[in-house]
Amino acid sequence: MDYTKAFFFFVSLFCLLIHLVVFLQGYLDEQFNQLEELQDESSPNFVEEVAALFFKDSSRLLTNIEQAIDKYPQDFYRLDSLMHQLKGSGSSIGALRMKNECSVFKANCNDRNLEGCRRSLQKMKREHATLKQKLESYFQLLRQVGPSEYAVSSRK
Repeated sequence: MDYTKAFFFFVSLFCLLIHLVVFLQGYLDEQFNQLEELQDESSPNFVEEVAALFFKDSSRLLTNIEQAIDKYPQDFYRLDSLMHQLKGSGSSIGALRMKNECSVFKANCNDRNLEGCRRSLQKMKREHATLKQKLESYFQLLRQVGPSEYAVSSRK
């Protein structure tokens, strides 16, 4: 028995399982699949790099939103504008739960509901942290398998 092949098979299978669970739990949508389709041998870490940029940018935006709520609690236009940026960023990688919570936050801005904005922001921060943890685990496994092995197994 070739243990190396068996190892890669099981790690590949586990990657697919994580991918499926993250989708079934509603953390990601079809946009993430479309990003994965753009990845090829010339850019084997494309999706991971896009996700890293998303998490860097979204962390900054979440901090800016939190600071704006504290500094300018009645400036709902500012809050809505910042949230619009976060929603666009989340949409670009398919962060479905975050995108949905952005909509809730924006609705709270429209209603001038500061406490609703605060609750929504806290939920969004939890969704952000959970998605980051799930994707970090997923990418870590993908690195163990290697891009070509995963590409073959995940596209079947």
